[in-house]
Amino acid sequence: MLARSARNATSKLPPKQPFRFRGCLLSRRDTLAVRALATQVQHQIRASSDDKALICLFDHPKSGLRSPFSGTGLFGHPSLTHPRALISLADATLVRAQLLTERILRARESREELLKVVKNLDRLSDMLCGVIDLAELVRNAHPDRMWIDAANSAYERLCEFMNVLNTHVGLYEVLKAVLSDPSIVKTLTPEAYQTALIFWRDFEKSAIDLPPAERNKFVSLSTDILVLGRQFLEGAGAARPPTPIKPSELSGLKDKGMGVRLQLQAQFTQRDLLVYPGSLQAQMIMRAAPEEEPRRRVYMAANSSTPEQIDILERLLRTRAELAQLVGRESFAQMTLDDKMAKTPENVVNFLDALMDRTRPFARRALRTLSQRKQAHHGTSSLPVIQAWDRDFYCPPEPPAPPIPLPALTLGIVFMGLSRLFKHLYGISLRPATSTLGEIWHTDVQKLEVVDEEKGIIGWVYADLFARRGKASGAAHYTVRCSRRTDDDDELGDGTMPGQELRIQESQEFEAVKRHKLPNQDGVFQLPLVVLLCEFTRPSLTKGPTVLEWHEVLTLFHEMGHAMHSMIGRTEYQNVAGTRCATDFVELPSILMEHFLNSPTVLSLFDADSTSAIRQIGNHHEDPCHSIDTYSQILLAAVDQIYHSPAVLDSSFDSTAELANLHNTRGLIPHVPGTSFQTQFGHLFGYGATYYSYLFDRAIASRVWGNVFSNDPLNRETGEKYKREVLQYGGGKDPWKMVSALLNAPELESGDTDAMREVGRWKIEDEVGVPGRH
Repeated sequence: MLARSARNATSKLPPKQPFRFRGCLLSRRDTLAVRALATQVQHQIRASSDDKALICLFDHPKSGLRSPFSGTGLFGHPSLTHPRALISLADATLVRAQLLTERILRARESREELLKVVKNLDRLSDMLCGVIDLAELVRNAHPDRMWIDAANSAYERLCEFMNVLNTHVGLYEVLKAVLSDPSIVKTLTPEAYQTALIFWRDFEKSAIDLPPAERNKFVSLSTDILVLGRQFLEGAGAARPPTPIKPSELSGLKDKGMGVRLQLQAQFTQRDLLVYPGSLQAQMIMRAAPEEEPRRRVYMAANSSTPEQIDILERLLRTRAELAQLVGRESFAQMTLDDKMAKTPENVVNFLDALMDRTRPFARRALRTLSQRKQAHHGTSSLPVIQAWDRDFYCPPEPPAPPIPLPALTLGIVFMGLSRLFKHLYGISLRPATSTLGEIWHTDVQKLEVVDEEKGIIGWVYADLFARRGKASGAAHYTVRCSRRTDDDDELGDGTMPGQELRIQESQEFEAVKRHKLPNQDGVFQLPLVVLLCEFTRPSLTKGPTVLEWHEVLTLFHEMGHAMHSMIGRTEYQNVAGTRCATDFVELPSILMEHFLNSPTVLSLFDADSTSAIRQIGNHHEDPCHSIDTYSQILLAAVDQIYHSPAVLDSSFDSTAELANLHNTRGLIPHVPGTSFQTQFGHLFGYGATYYSYLFDRAIASRVWGNVFSNDPLNRETGEKYKREVLQYGGGKDPWKMVSALLNAPELESGDTDAMREVGRWKIEDEVGVPGRH
């Protein structure tokens, strides 16, 4: 879900006149570039040894900290030195999980055990997730096929057992006994009570209180949804058929280079060109072909669907609706939203309506600009209608750009800037750490310690940032280990299983590695460990360090926003730690991080020495079509709600007709008959009924940036307030109360219809990120 796409960066300038400092090779070009970035602000600082070490680590990876004298397994676990060990660990985890499950089932035999039920349920969840999350990372990042196969096996075994637990009537009855006893509920901390409610809601969503026959139907429908979802995603990503384009239709292309090549290709083959949707040729035609007809045909081809693709989507939507009604909910949206900030589909509609009203005037103004350009192009007497295939031609999409001129930003410089920013805001910094033989899965991976100025090391970030074959594409934040308090686990009370003592010990030793006692803090905690996956261009001797494009800097700030949420959200219960929070709240910290790149004061942190000054001349172009794209995202969120409403159970439901009606009644650009984009809207599966979440968090992040941080973005007191009111709770507190306290807006605290509508009125156009990015 934190995944989102990112493109590769290109390093263009070779290093010149190298010299050394502190044992690290740094080019004079790098040094002069970062010095040129210095701005005359009050937060100027000299590069510390940790700053220089970060630059060295990422810009000259061969200097990474590796210990040749000791060895261990993945992430420092001594046992995980070979693929078979991962399967063995999964088996050992199952033994301990079964013991703990049996203990919880016996809890009603004594009040003392009932008092431990919430803790033990969380411990059971962590026991399984600790291996499942590790296996998920290995499946997506490890280069060795044997490790991937082992991870798949471990993942499937443990997920199968977890699915059994999610529908376990006995566990549900025990939790019900706990929450029905006021004297026990009074003993629960707010965080523990929130954790209990999470388990309770998950049980209810699994049809736990239905008769056996209906519960079996629930399982069957859930299986059907997974199968249909996979088929839908396969169709969404499938290549669309090409469309023929005549060479004569390409005359006058604004892109002379590729246009000439395409025309020569057509003349050489003496036939029409077959242009595939999504190809470079298709993009060039949509942006540069003066004739409308080729752009129309390319658009039609790109937004086509087969009847089978439409049928799969509509069967998926119907099956979801049937599942929801089986558990007593009116719709899948209602079932999905009751534990989100939005709470109800009606509240989502109120938010989207308000956001439409807020955005529509800006989008219409932008659309009029496009219409004037089309009028001038065709010489018409009146303003023509902008069609879907006109958008990119009259307003070619431009990549995001920084607000002031910047020198080339290397990966090491950006990490230094991130560390300095966190130091200013939270008293937390990043520090290169030594990795031992076997601890990492590829030589690209660099290990960072996250260091609190009072508590010392509070977690680790493993950065796997360069593109390679077989690695998952895009950018993502993986939580391999969550925070959790462990000194009150009472493992002895779990009992033992004859003949399985070594298995139990194997799982216990795996968990023991995670535990740490921090200075100035009571208790022993499991410290968070996250992995960042990106696909930047690898540095080389010939090209020098990796230089990031601006959209890649945005990507890195976004993912590090998730990472810091994981580090600071160090709760006592892993089910509410860090990013384990509501879907419509989880993107707030990451989107807010992108806003910091609006500030020249923050950008000055990219300078390694702060010894000179430059004029702060802005080059941040204002995209006139940004509001059109935002409005398009609102329409997608609206159609997501329609597709997960009770309407899908009507025999006359037609997903294409619903999409066309929405565009023609509330959209800006008319729907094109014969097209059916919905089969390519892959988020309908992973974000079903919650696609509004990104827009929602964009609105809140914009308000937080403008009202809290923008005037003094490096203010420690402000950073501490954000940490204290939001980040430290993870998912352990009502997000509305967190946002209300941060913004000093008590009217938001209830999170009711008026609060949702109020957020919809907030401006989101100042965000520096790319609309729709997740």
